[in-house]
Amino acid sequence: MIVLASASAVRAKMLRDSGVSFELVSSGVDEAAPKARLLKAGASPREIAQHLAEAKGLAVSSRGVGLVIGADQTLDLDGELIDKAEDLSEARERLQRLRGRSHTLHTAVALARSGEVIWRLTASPRLLMRDFTDTYLDAYLAASGEAVLSSVGCYHLEGSGAQLFERIEGDYFSVLGLPLIELLGALRSEGALQR
Repeated sequence: MIVLASASAVRAKMLRDSGVSFELVSSGVDEAAPKARLLKAGASPREIAQHLAEAKGLAVSSRGVGLVIGADQTLDLDGELIDKAEDLSEARERLQRLRGRSHTLHTAVALARSGEVIWRLTASPRLLMRDFTDTYLDAYLAASGEAVLSSVGCYHLEGSGAQLFERIEGDYFSVLGLPLIELLGALRSEGALQR
């Protein structure tokens, strides 16, 4: 049995759309405390994504539920960890900060079984946001509404958020939240999918 230890609707849709049968189980991992501890210890945004992905996978796999996928994604703006916006005003400020600049999304995934991580991968696509106007930004936020708050960058590349960008270097699926091709390969290697 494959289990996804994630509350992300996008990750679940990606797996479903690729033909993977799985169950959703909440990891129950409180991200705030370990994130604060890791930041205080000088961990990078990439290391934080890796740690949280593994923690989620381990938390669920220790319950003996099968092969568990843990995943996390962080936004790295010149070494600074950027968290999700709390409201549309903060989303507007976030997008103003990101426009005309490049940032990196660290997308970490881990497979765990019986309380042990058996495979891990982190992909780090780089995205260059175009230098859009405030008028465009306001129209984008008005059309997208609070849905942007579910994404650390306040955009959904699979929707109108694609118009915010000038260039993307890296894997599309990793931008959405899972390095899907590599994950499917790992699931096949573990015998969870047909070869």
